[in-house]
Amino acid sequence: MTTAETTSQVQQWTNLAQQLRVDSIRSTTAAGSGHPTSSMSAADLMSVLMLSHLHYDYGDPKNPANDHFILSKGHAAPLLYSMLKAGGAIEDEELLTLRKFGSRLAGHPTPELPWVDVATGSLGQGLPVSVGIAAVGKYLDKLPYKVWVLLGDSEMAEGSNYEAFHLAEHYKLNNLIAIIDCNRLGQRGETELGWNTEAYAARARGFGWNAIVIDGHNYEEIDQAYRQAAEATDHPTVIVAKTIKGKGVSFLADKDGWHGKALSAEQAEQAIDELKPAARSMVYPVQKPAPAKPAPLGEKKPLELPRYELGSTEATRKAYGDALVALGAANPEVVVMDGEVSNSTYANEFTKAYPDRYFEQYIAEQQMVAFAVGTQVREKVPFASSFAAFLSRAYDFIRMAAVSQANIRLSGSHAGVSIGEDGPSQMALEDLAMMRAIWNSTVLYPSDANQTAKLVAEMADHGGISYIRTTREKTPVIYGPDETFPIGGSKVVRQSDKDQVTVVAAGITLHEALEAYEQLKSDGINIRVIDAYSVKPIDDETLLAAAAEAGGKIITVEDHWPEGGLGEAVLEAFAQAAVPMPQVIKMAVESMPSSGKPAQLLEAAGISTHDIVQAVKTLVRGAK
Repeated sequence: MTTAETTSQVQQWTNLAQQLRVDSIRSTTAAGSGHPTSSMSAADLMSVLMLSHLHYDYGDPKNPANDHFILSKGHAAPLLYSMLKAGGAIEDEELLTLRKFGSRLAGHPTPELPWVDVATGSLGQGLPVSVGIAAVGKYLDKLPYKVWVLLGDSEMAEGSNYEAFHLAEHYKLNNLIAIIDCNRLGQRGETELGWNTEAYAARARGFGWNAIVIDGHNYEEIDQAYRQAAEATDHPTVIVAKTIKGKGVSFLADKDGWHGKALSAEQAEQAIDELKPAARSMVYPVQKPAPAKPAPLGEKKPLELPRYELGSTEATRKAYGDALVALGAANPEVVVMDGEVSNSTYANEFTKAYPDRYFEQYIAEQQMVAFAVGTQVREKVPFASSFAAFLSRAYDFIRMAAVSQANIRLSGSHAGVSIGEDGPSQMALEDLAMMRAIWNSTVLYPSDANQTAKLVAEMADHGGISYIRTTREKTPVIYGPDETFPIGGSKVVRQSDKDQVTVVAAGITLHEALEAYEQLKSDGINIRVIDAYSVKPIDDETLLAAAAEAGGKIITVEDHWPEGGLGEAVLEAFAQAAVPMPQVIKMAVESMPSSGKPAQLLEAAGISTHDIVQAVKTLVRGAK
């Protein structure tokens, strides 16, 4: 490249970077809040990326060949929105609606904007999600796109980033480029490592990554680092860029106390005067990707679910694994991941059948959920499984997946005291509450193998965050393989016109309730038994009818803490209906369990057959 060409390119980079800084200031000042200084530090990094390295069609954000850009430091949203304006995706008028009610430009990015893949803002999530996107590109779609992710130096304290470091290297994701905007200042002062850029690089190299340390305001160093990263053939790359927060404005540059603060109109005018932008609203050319399509994974086929014989026994966790294999045969877009417990969740059944579509995540539940989110960005159908108790580690990732309006499917096995000898550290007793609280979530709790298989198939076609709770122990198969189980439904498994009480159960406790039914029937007491396999949404209509027809008395019984689970889902159904509130007894695990046989633990928890019988008799006698 000649000197004249170099000078011209540097000037173009400079012009765009200054426009990005100016627009970050203008938009946050118009909003009266936001993070202009955090945006300004990375403006040079993003200018070089947009003009010289990003391959993206802003007119076609769903183009499968597009590169992906993930803003992990989501508080720098003004920078992203300024980039969208510079790429011709949005107009200046919309840019100035930042943070205003009704605007697409929220304080942190969400996929309401079609150029945003996932919601960010909860730090430490952009890189883990990017691992999933990059893995699909390399191993499934087999497309040459790059995944660029911009991180802040403060968020490098998040452990989830190091889960991402290990998995990205394990899968040799040379199409993944992380950029750390090392601007030294966090929300309350200097970051842990300040400008010790070599320390960040050493950490990344320890995981096997290529690491490049640069001056984040030197255009030629930035350009060269991106070129090196794009040419990597064996490892992911991290670029550690030393930058200045508030770069370009004398009273902001490297000054503490400006994090998350917008400038006044007078300060903004002074800052823009110092920046001396060559233009305010230039639209810059961004190179479009070469036309390409994802590699074909195979043709869709009719779904043939496993069938289990009535009266046999099988664990619902095993039926989950069997159903995954059937889904994998029917739909080549189904991908599966697990947190190194696949021989317990039975996701290993899918691994044996379709190893190319299985991605082991090891003991890294945050990364596992993020990976699932990344795969659905690429329009795959992800299922992720672990022990239900361990999904609590990933709760913020599940919460943010909902903000992203992601379509992911989670399975939690080994739930409740019924797991037996492993003890309370392995017993999920809060997972139903946890998952019910997620926006637009679906929570399912099957009781037998045929029901499980059908519900797994329902999940595959269902949007949002769906969760299925599976049981460790084998349970009797009580439903035929041709029964249907729509989401939002329930099954009335025992009833008569003389029912005095309704018992609502799901999963393991349904079988306790059925045994209680037989004992009570021999004592001349009729009860209605409802299998509330869809905990959310719950079948309000069937519950309301049961209360009206069975004496206005309901017992809920669940292998879960009393807070937030099945019992409260049932109470909510009545609280929201214009009907008299029935008499409700909630039976749940009340005290901290220990180790023991499943039957012993159910009895100790007060949710066994014996306990249900006694609760029903108490209600009936009270009525008399």
